[in-house]
Amino acid sequence: MAFKISTTLLLVIDVQNDFCPAYTSASGEHYPQGALAVQDGGGVIAPLNSLAKAVAAAGGWVAATQDWHPARHSSFASAASAASAHAGTKEEGLILWPDHCVQGKWGAALHEKLDLRPVHLIIRKGFRPALDSYSAFFENDRKTPTGLGGWIRGLGIETVIIGGLATDYCVLYSAMDSNIMGLQTIIVEDAVRGVDYPPGSLEKAIRQMKNAGITFAGSAALLKELRQ
Repeated sequence: MAFKISTTLLLVIDVQNDFCPAYTSASGEHYPQGALAVQDGGGVIAPLNSLAKAVAAAGGWVAATQDWHPARHSSFASAASAASAHAGTKEEGLILWPDHCVQGKWGAALHEKLDLRPVHLIIRKGFRPALDSYSAFFENDRKTPTGLGGWIRGLGIETVIIGGLATDYCVLYSAMDSNIMGLQTIIVEDAVRGVDYPPGSLEKAIRQMKNAGITFAGSAALLKELRQ
């Protein structure tokens, strides 16, 4: 699991209010459960904050992604034209979700407990009305880039460490694309949480990533490696 920190990227996937359970802010204000909350989704924040601080301090790079959907996005079950809107795209499969991460709304904001100070880049994805985006690298037509790939190529990144939400969707797609691009890809196993919808998708996603040669490691082991 050795890696060169100057060519390492920590990629924080979609740690947004709509994907997290209810929480109380630092000021004591209570916030409700997000529209598409992942069970214990907030549990990814502490290990990701520790890793982001360590990666940046050691000379590595940190990026975060943010779902950024327009109202009536074609992936929303509430959009009457959802099926027809997707018909013209080449997505691998169509799943309709509750309205979530709508541009400029509270649910789309990155969780306030996520430390953004070490983050060098935020990639917004899924902003095209008729096209969803699970991967941090490509929209779901599998050909439209988000811009992340070009940025990391310019930096000479060789290793991508991934955590965030959700394991069986945006984490999975991002990790598989990173792996296909020839990058050493590591999942922070205590900094991801899954939807498991439909049932069995979480186990399938983990198996798919492991079969592809993607490494799973705990944040404590990664921190130890970073501080050596």
